[in-house]
Amino acid sequence: MASGPDLFVVCKSCGSEVSPYITECPYCGTRLRKRAPKLERGGTPKPPRRARPRLAPLRRGEIPGIRPDRRPYATIALVLASVVISLLARAGWDPAVTELILRSPLEGEWWRPVTTQFLYSATGYEVVCLAAIALFGTLLERRHGWWAPLLLFALAGGAGMLLVVAVDEPAIAIGANGAALAMVAAWAMRDVLGRRAGREDDTDLLGVLAIAVLLVLVPLATREASSLAGLGGGMVGILLGLILARLR
Repeated sequence: MASGPDLFVVCKSCGSEVSPYITECPYCGTRLRKRAPKLERGGTPKPPRRARPRLAPLRRGEIPGIRPDRRPYATIALVLASVVISLLARAGWDPAVTELILRSPLEGEWWRPVTTQFLYSATGYEVVCLAAIALFGTLLERRHGWWAPLLLFALAGGAGMLLVVAVDEPAIAIGANGAALAMVAAWAMRDVLGRRAGREDDTDLLGVLAIAVLLVLVPLATREASSLAGLGGGMVGILLGLILARLR
């Protein structure tokens, strides 16, 4: 509740109570202030002017009052590469299949556990995986930097594909369900640890769990997705998420 003007002021010389709208004491003539306060139509003095806050100069491409978020260039590159390579493979581009797809044994072709994650032949499988990568890759990139989604895609997703080679030799696995699960797990670890420590946040972990369950069940709907790749990617994602959770 705003306070009104003072009813009186006390003269420091004679101690008399006088009006706050005069400049000299009528009893002793002592100067009270240099000038009387200005009155508005209602008879109350005008409030003092407040200095306007000075904002920093706008950066290039910035809307006044809004700071642009860091653009997730690495995540965009992963999604676009998957879409382009999958379209080329469906159009009959043989190198997309012969050079990139995972086959067992590897025979020194160490790049296949990573490159096979860019290939999709089932549209539903592609939409589910790329949607999860786009969402959680963006969140990880804005939290840690461009290297975080690339690290999880290459390391966790590649580890899941290597698990397929080690356990199920004749299997052929494509797609990035392991990398998608890794990004979901890595992003959620900080909030899971925070909840255990008693810190409150607005994260919808039930929604995150629903997305993770959907990715786990994808191999039941399509043969090209490997449950072993999802298992290996998810486990490595949890380990990397525990490390990332301790970074600033």
